[in-house]
Amino acid sequence: MLSATTAAVRRAGARLLKRYSTESRTSGLAGVLAGVRANDEAVVDLLEPALAEINPAASWLNDEHGSGPLAEGEWWLIDPVGGNLNAIHGMTDWNIGVSLVRDGRPVLAVVYFPLFDEMFTATEGGGAFLNGVRLTVSDKTSLDGALVGTGQAQPGQGPEMADRVGASFSAMSKEALYVRISVPVTHQLAQVAAGRMDAHWQFDNVRAHASGVLLVQEAGGVVTDLDGKPWTIDSAEYVAAAPGVHGAALDVLSRR
Repeated sequence: MLSATTAAVRRAGARLLKRYSTESRTSGLAGVLAGVRANDEAVVDLLEPALAEINPAASWLNDEHGSGPLAEGEWWLIDPVGGNLNAIHGMTDWNIGVSLVRDGRPVLAVVYFPLFDEMFTATEGGGAFLNGVRLTVSDKTSLDGALVGTGQAQPGQGPEMADRVGASFSAMSKEALYVRISVPVTHQLAQVAAGRMDAHWQFDNVRAHASGVLLVQEAGGVVTDLDGKPWTIDSAEYVAAAPGVHGAALDVLSRR
């Protein structure tokens, strides 16, 4: 199933690469929204039938901003173009994310960076890999040398969320070596899994993040809510980090 899923995602990536241009410019919000929809449709039109053939018993959900519990059974969760706004503005941070969730638990994940031909994969209990090479989170043990990030980009969150993100950024910036705020979230989670970043926190746990969460878990990272309880698909928020910095990051964020 994993090899068939990665092949389908790779085909979707090739389709998006034909649409992508570093010269891309939009004339305003209407153009931005049209570009987002067109990119999403290009991926969904390919992936929906392909994944249905791979696992016809699984239901399909491609609401990248959806949150909350899922009904029992198997679900394909799709983020057609993570970082779509980046892609249509000619920037490089975007990907295609797919996870298979079984009874609320991610069991398979594929996150593909087409521009760099980086294919991140994970299966429950089977480890996480980048282009076939096993991944391990970083071995840092202190935030003073850590690269940490967040990325709150869901529309319509309101001023309270903006204030909370700002306060948490300020607090984390006083403890970590460097803090970045960027999207897509799955980009950062994949970097944590690869040991390129050390921690990521999120104040809105979106179901489409499940692919990145599984990558971190299978690379040896720790993912919990802000109370330190294990991440679930309906957790309100979470911290995903290397074991050596997770406790310190949790301590900073639980005060926000």
